[in-house]
Amino acid sequence: MLEGKFMKVAVIDLGTNTFNLLIAEVIGQGKFKKIYADRIPVKLGEGTINQGFISPEPFKRGINALITYKQKIDELGVTIIKAFATSAIRSASNGNDFIIEAAQQAGVKVETIDGDREAELIFLGVCAGADLSDEPTLIMDIGGGSTEFIITKNKQIVWKKSYPLGASRLLQLFKPEDPIKPATIEKFNNYLSEQLSDLHEKVAEYLPKTLIGTSGAFDSFVDMIAAIKDAQGICDKKQIYPIDLTDFKVMFHQTMQSTYEDRLQIKGLIPIRVDMIVISFLLANFILHSCFIEDFNCCTYSLKEGILVEFMNDIQH
Repeated sequence: MLEGKFMKVAVIDLGTNTFNLLIAEVIGQGKFKKIYADRIPVKLGEGTINQGFISPEPFKRGINALITYKQKIDELGVTIIKAFATSAIRSASNGNDFIIEAAQQAGVKVETIDGDREAELIFLGVCAGADLSDEPTLIMDIGGGSTEFIITKNKQIVWKKSYPLGASRLLQLFKPEDPIKPATIEKFNNYLSEQLSDLHEKVAEYLPKTLIGTSGAFDSFVDMIAAIKDAQGICDKKQIYPIDLTDFKVMFHQTMQSTYEDRLQIKGLIPIRVDMIVISFLLANFILHSCFIEDFNCCTYSLKEGILVEFMNDIQH
């Protein structure tokens, strides 16, 4: 049960590229109010994600990020911390060493979750941020180490799977030119066709026409399109943003023709996403076309909010 009027909860998402902190007040009846949020680019998978270990420098960046977060958590008087590690840590041979160091150096107890649980938490987050239709819907979360897909029907999960197809893994695997060459794009799409064959079987079975994208890459899509149109991008006032497929196509082609220096100048694209935005665009574009998507939305709620929703559900029972 809630102690007093409300309690503060800190959620840390230890992602492959970015560590995210969300501090919220749980105000009862399944509702929460965000009071602080931060993200630190740690790039845990830098250089060695496909070799299955975390290199010393990224390892150190990750621990330092947790120390910084713990200081803010203590400063705000938060006593409940929910910290979850995903693809980079769960697949690293020294992932458990990182968990031990996190507890010893930062005072943060981290739980490593598998891909299925990650997908379930992403679903909970999307449900809190978007009014899911009863019609079949495809949810996609592009991470640095993995990409999760969830198919829903009647607002329930009917199928889910996590693939080791995160932007960092794919970037290191394909090493795209600058700008990326058409032959590399074709090779990339062929690779996805092979890796995602079971996803396409399920899409053919359930026929979702709506795609809901979550996580930072989709936020960037919205912000980049909004910048071109001189409109407002992602903010905290709402959790669901429609993405016009024609607008996406324009941004996709512009990004495919860009160099790294060009991307640094793109309005709406924050620096920490400049190196992986090409891969993210390729992933999203492949799904839009191969799954025959007609309606495209971005949801700003994902794993962090799902963790919070699960916590609130637990304390109410």
